[in-house]
Amino acid sequence: MLDEPIVTGTNGGAQFFDALGDVQSDSLLALIAMANADPRPDKIDVGVGVYRDGVGNTPILRAVKAAEKLLWEQQQSKSYIGGFGDKRYTELLRPIVLGRHANDDRIAGLHTPGGCGALSLGFKLIAAAHPGANVLVGTPTWPNHVPVIEAAGLNIAEYRYYDRLETRIRFDEMLAAFEDAQQGDVVLLHGCCHNPTGADLNDGQWREVVEVVVRRGLTPLVDIAYQGLGRGFAEDAVGLHMLLDACDEVVIAQSCDKNFGVYRDRVGSLFLKTARADQTKRAMDHVVQIAREMWSMPPDHGAAAVRIVLDTPALRADWEAEVGEMRNRINRIRSQISAADDRLAYIGSQFGMFSMLPVTREQVAQLREQHAIYMADSGRFNVIGMADHAVDRFIGAVVGAMNG
Repeated sequence: MLDEPIVTGTNGGAQFFDALGDVQSDSLLALIAMANADPRPDKIDVGVGVYRDGVGNTPILRAVKAAEKLLWEQQQSKSYIGGFGDKRYTELLRPIVLGRHANDDRIAGLHTPGGCGALSLGFKLIAAAHPGANVLVGTPTWPNHVPVIEAAGLNIAEYRYYDRLETRIRFDEMLAAFEDAQQGDVVLLHGCCHNPTGADLNDGQWREVVEVVVRRGLTPLVDIAYQGLGRGFAEDAVGLHMLLDACDEVVIAQSCDKNFGVYRDRVGSLFLKTARADQTKRAMDHVVQIAREMWSMPPDHGAAAVRIVLDTPALRADWEAEVGEMRNRINRIRSQISAADDRLAYIGSQFGMFSMLPVTREQVAQLREQHAIYMADSGRFNVIGMADHAVDRFIGAVVGAMNG
């Protein structure tokens, strides 16, 4: 019997995975591959969304490096930490993310694998509560928002948030879309540092958004992935805190990947507010069950480093100083670009790592072919995706392309 050949076949003539079609390639990943393959030494890649310092590096923050050293010295086990993840980590995030609502017992949090994990978990919870719910999404938005929402089985209703050629928020269209929404619909909102446009709502606009959200009975899901990199930690959460003031139910997808520079460690959290503490507890039981089905428990290392930073006064102070340095560099580069040409002046009044240039696909291709400058075809670029010495060359090339 042992010498008999193993029978192989094709399961009745069809291979199991033949039914899979081709996947549309991610344009950003393709852009990164193109940039990496370009041999020109002066190439500028402002497509990838990571912070770069004045010499063009993406460093590990001092405070994070010190926390990792302490973790290496002090951690005694790699045992499971449970479905909620690192509870001390989410506890320490509450004052930063929730502000004056940090002690509200109607709000509970859970550690997730990055902001994307929080978004996926939040939308799956919404789908469990209201299968097939509508989610209002302003365009353009972070490209992964749509597939994450669709993967949860929810419906997407798009409205125009930003006009790239006019370089402004279409606020009237946003409000009109919310007015037309039905009670129970979900609205996806960027908490700050809008990706990909950099165009944030001002405080007055946030007040109008909150008013219509409450009046129409809509449920806000706030994606806040860049807190501290726009105007400051408290200032970047003004809109979120207004929603928490006024709404009984708010879902928050938060990320530490950017403001702690732990991109590859995937460090995020989901916070949920409902009308009552007992209702929140019941909802979080569902959240933990959904998380169990997706990842069992979140990865620990990055969140442990963040926890140590926030729990150690000297490291926390150093981290806050480092985030201030990052924010100042972002705003300095914005000012430099905006001062170069009247057509780029709007960039100085935006926030965060991204903006969109009013350029055509042909002009983007020209920048890539003639100047080794890589950005998305939409004109979205990472404001601090280049070293200090490259900024003037970037500006000159962009203005030249716009001039034709």
